[in-house]
Amino acid sequence: MSEPRVPKAPRRPRQPNVQDFQYFPPHLFELLDREIYAYRKSIGYKAVRDPDLDEQEALNEDEQYEKEQLLQQDFCNWTKRDFNQFIKANEKYDKTPDEVMSYARVFWDRCHELTDVERIMAQIERGETKIHHRISIKKALDAKMTRYKAPFHQLRIQYNTNKGKNYAEEEDHFLLCMLYKFGFDKENVYEELRYSIRQSPQFRFDWFLKSRISIELQRRLNTLITFVERENQELEERE
Repeated sequence: MSEPRVPKAPRRPRQPNVQDFQYFPPHLFELLDREIYAYRKSIGYKAVRDPDLDEQEALNEDEQYEKEQLLQQDFCNWTKRDFNQFIKANEKYDKTPDEVMSYARVFWDRCHELTDVERIMAQIERGETKIHHRISIKKALDAKMTRYKAPFHQLRIQYNTNKGKNYAEEEDHFLLCMLYKFGFDKENVYEELRYSIRQSPQFRFDWFLKSRISIELQRRLNTLITFVERENQELEERE
């Protein structure tokens, strides 16, 4: 004999669209649930395994007011886009405006309530790793460039046996010096580097360098930065 068919739930009353990342007080969800149960009771609907339905009563005037007040608390104006930007900010920046700082305190206290907390934490950890890597690269470039009074003319790169065949030393010197001048972590820095190459008289007939796209310049500079980091490490070990 088949089990009794569960009656289809009636349409719930219109309720606010609350998200887990808005961190409303837990009591708000209790009031919203009571609204749903009271509505079902009012139309005579009773689902299987819902023994407490008969005990639910509609919200009184004070509770309605309390619900409206709770809906104005915390981060009711935060959208999913705001939340995603907050996550990206945690990946990229170590300082935030006051409102984000306020949200950050609640986020770290209650992040376990998020449905996809493991993915979010992994995303933030990857971002923190990138931050530390950028800081390390900036320190390496600072240490290298401050050893010269005129880096554009005096810079030397210790290639050892890994220089490669495509780029000339003059090109590498220019790329590294311009990256340091613009700032390693500046947005669109490799596009600016491409523009500076096209505008530089010394590379007027250097079709190879002028034809490099941003990702190719980035790859070359990643290699050069590796040389710089290795040189700095060797100098530190000698001291």
